[in-house]
Amino acid sequence: MIGIVPIAEAQKRADDKNLDLVLFSPSAKPPVCKILNYSKYRYDQIRKDKEDRKKSSVIKVKEVQLSQTIDIGDIKVKAKRTTEFLEEGCKVKVVIRMRGRQKAHPELSMDVMNRFFDMVQEFGVKEKEPKQESAAVITMILAPVKK
Repeated sequence: MIGIVPIAEAQKRADDKNLDLVLFSPSAKPPVCKILNYSKYRYDQIRKDKEDRKKSSVIKVKEVQLSQTIDIGDIKVKAKRTTEFLEEGCKVKVVIRMRGRQKAHPELSMDVMNRFFDMVQEFGVKEKEPKQESAAVITMILAPVKK
């Protein structure tokens, strides 16, 4: 911390040390600068960004579509596939799209959603409860159970 210094003097100090004068916050009053080796600073930033990307994990969202008139065998197949997704660590979006006269009875679609969740509840938790998004779509989001 040197304090407030004129630009010419700051540049002279940086040149004397064979370093760079780097402007960090131009919008501050007065602007904030640092004297440092800029190429080393960039190298450290790139390494830090790479390390952060390596540590972060991308959560994928898979989608499973059901229907209001789905049969028990079909719902078991969908539940098995959903448990595989949840075991992989993916989130699962369960969607029911209602057509025609099905729109008059959304409670039947909610029953299908609840039966489906009962089949997969040991592998996932409801991140978002089943909700009617529009007149024809009901969605629910499941997240994997923390181990």
